[in-house]
Amino acid sequence: MYMAGYGKLIGYVEISKSGDVFHDFFRHKPHEMVAISPGKVHDCELHEGERGAVGSVITWHYTEGGKKRTAKQIIESVNEENHTIVFKVIGGEPDVEKLHKSFKIIFHVEPKGEGQVVTWTFEFEKVDPSVPYETNLMDYLCNLIKDLDAHNKAAIISESILWTWILIEFGFGGQ
Repeated sequence: MYMAGYGKLIGYVEISKSGDVFHDFFRHKPHEMVAISPGKVHDCELHEGERGAVGSVITWHYTEGGKKRTAKQIIESVNEENHTIVFKVIGGEPDVEKLHKSFKIIFHVEPKGEGQVVTWTFEFEKVDPSVPYETNLMDYLCNLIKDLDAHNKAAIISESILWTWILIEFGFGGQ
């Protein structure tokens, strides 16, 4: 007889932006990821509630490992101060209920030295020991954070170039 297979898988990604930006992005603007990383994220559909509100039900449509997948989730909790969001996975493809008795994805951003780090934590209970750890999904989410961080860096550089041009064009630059 198999005893409960509780587990935890944790992934870390250092980022250049503040935790506020990433926390706000995943909480209130997840649908904007389609434009930033269209090869990975195809949609973030809101079924119930308001974007980012506890109790809201969303479905992610994404490609991971060359396969189209979905993940239906409830936002279980949000902590603005600690930049944490807890998503409880309640369905999707592959069928989470067949692989896990429970599966939560925790998104957290925290300071690390001079920068910030995004931490993804999976908390789960497997239905049996043959169920593999969700390392591909962890890699996918960590790489998605890298894409978003690269996009944010490019946006900052573009904004900086624009402001430099405006200052020079209108005679505010050093002469």
